[in-house]
Amino acid sequence: MSIFERMKSPTPRFFQILRNWGLLLTGVSLSLLSLPAQLPDTVNAIAGYMALAGAVLSGVSQAAVEQE
Repeated sequence: MSIFERMKSPTPRFFQILRNWGLLLTGVSLSLLSLPAQLPDTVNAIAGYMALAGAVLSGVSQAAVEQE
């Protein structure tokens, strides 16, 4: 199965929930990073790691397929 077929195949319900949480995590972290106010370096570092974790979680969850 190619990667394009995998992305178009139905995703199991559990991985749909994980994908949505990953998108939420990425969105929150990117909003923290794009604030015009100067935040401490620790907050920026944590937000960067959250963005990375959310993107990976969403990508892996989208690649999961239901076996028939």
